[in-house]
Amino acid sequence: MLAEVRSGDGYPVDWPERPADWLASPSQLAAWVVELDGRIVGHLALSPAGEDDVAPGLWSGRTGGAVDGVAVVSRLFVSPTARGHGIGALLMARATREARERGLHPVLDVVCSDIAAAALYERLGWTLLAAVDQRWSRDRTVTVRCYAAPA
Repeated sequence: MLAEVRSGDGYPVDWPERPADWLASPSQLAAWVVELDGRIVGHLALSPAGEDDVAPGLWSGRTGGAVDGVAVVSRLFVSPTARGHGIGALLMARATREARERGLHPVLDVVCSDIAAAALYERLGWTLLAAVDQRWSRDRTVTVRCYAAPA
């Protein structure tokens, strides 16, 4: 399904060398999938803030909260054939609930070109912290929009 999403949406921007490892990082706090008619149609992961994550620092600077007081929502995707069923919103609600149960505030970033994802986050009441350039490699900088869940 990840390959199907990549083909249609360009996500992930960089295809991982080992997709299964990319989806199930050992540092994750939790991850969820959604099944529809017996097949997986959605995925989302929740992780602690990493040193390359921009959103936690922006949230910390805005609220005065500690960077280690956040959980980063990532790896959200829904099969193109299953869209329109509220799967993205369902996964976001589950991740937000899990983060709050752990005493963490959910944040995320998304590449600026992913307008559909940004629209989902804004529809769910997430606050845009900033759009910033993030260095992905020596030769590549990408602009990302950083969001925080509603207080």
